[in-house]
Order: sequence, then C-alpha cells, then structure tokens
Amino acid sequence: MHEKNTHKRTIRSFVRRTGRLTPSQQRALEELWPEFGIEYGHALLRLDEMFGRAVPIVLEIGFGNGETLVQQATENPDKNYIGIEVHEPGVGHCLLKARDAGIGNLRLIIHDAIEVLTNQIPLDSLSRVNLYFPDPWPKKRHHKRRIVQHDFLGLVADRLKAGGTLNIATDWAGYAEHIDEVLSQSDRFACAERREHDGEQPLDRPRTKFEQRGLKKGHRICDWCFTKFTNN
Repeated sequence: MHEKNTHKRTIRSFVRRTGRLTPSQQRALEELWPEFGIEYGHALLRLDEMFGRAVPIVLEIGFGNGETLVQQATENPDKNYIGIEVHEPGVGHCLLKARDAGIGNLRLIIHDAIEVLTNQIPLDSLSRVNLYFPDPWPKKRHHKRRIVQHDFLGLVADRLKAGGTLNIATDWAGYAEHIDEVLSQSDRFACAERREHDGEQPLDRPRTKFEQRGLKKGHRICDWCFTKFTNN
C-alpha cells in the first residue's frame, strides 16, 4: 500500500536549469536512460528488485555532473546508489561516466528531490543520504528556499533505516550556521561528526567541483555526519 503523502511541497529549493545538452549527452539520455534511469511517479519503488539484490542503499541529492557519484559507486560495489538531479546536462554527463565505469549499482532520477523522497522512496529503506554543496540561497529573502529545513529532516529520517546517516557539506559560512541551527533543534538526528577544513579533510566523501570553486573563492568547507536516532 502506498503511504499517505503528508508532505506538501510549496517552495522549491532549486531553479530548474535546462542548459544546453552536448550531442553526446543527448545520446546518453536517449540510449543509456533505459539502463540507469528511473522515471518519476507516485508509486513506491521496489528498490531491492530494481537493483536485483539487497544491499545498503545510498541516496545523493543534487549530484551535479555525477563524477563523484560514479566514483563512489565504483569504489563501493557492495552498495547501491541512487542519484537525484534536475539539470539534464549533468545527468547526461553522469550517464556517460557510469557507462564508461561499467557499473551496475547506480540509478538516476531527474526530478525534485522532495517529491521523489515523498512519493517514491519507501520508509526505512536507505542507509545513507548525501547532500553535498546544495544551493546556499545566500540572500536573506531566499533563505526559505534552502533545502535543509525541519520538514526536510523529517522526510529524510523517515526513509533512513535505524542508525542511518545524513551527510552534508557546504562552503558557505552562512549556510553552515543555518544547518547547525536547524539540526540542533531536530529530534530526529544527532551530530556524529562536524569537520571544518580548507578542502584537505573531506568527511567520508570525494572532493567535488563545487568544493573546488568554493575554495578558489577563499571559502572554508564544513562537513557533517548526522545519525538518525534509533528511537525515531
């Protein structure tokens, strides 16, 4: 039975950017999507059946061009990975990298992450959720668009298994303060580790292109690992 949708999406945390697809990215979306793609819908995914095995599942929200997502899937063949992204050129690039890597433990979805979590990801099904360098929405009037909010944490916690983790990274000091504040008020997660650094100590993740850009601007990096309370 499909769970009741109690999470109403009213404010988007992203701006959809269609961008210009290269010919190879367009071909990838046409030819490789049947192998790696998941269509958005309102039915819960049968994740173990989809991958053909029952192993820990890692979900990444906003994977950009997918290079680090493919790297993680390649380096951890004992896990399955799901990536969510709305930027089609990035998805096309990720598909090409996945094909070249010869991996079978990765699936991609092109849609809003909140709606995917709400409608497609079963409860207690994920071992880890990664949110690396989300849009910081630095202007005060846009802070309501930041994805890290109380409702988002509840949505993620419900889909994580007991003891599962939410892993976040940002290079914006203002967003780091926001994340600290929102998570400190959460009754669903405990901070297992917080690490502030200059790009030399990423917390259990590859370095990303967004991280490199931030470092070139003189930003410091902040990484967190939050663990879901086992009594929630």
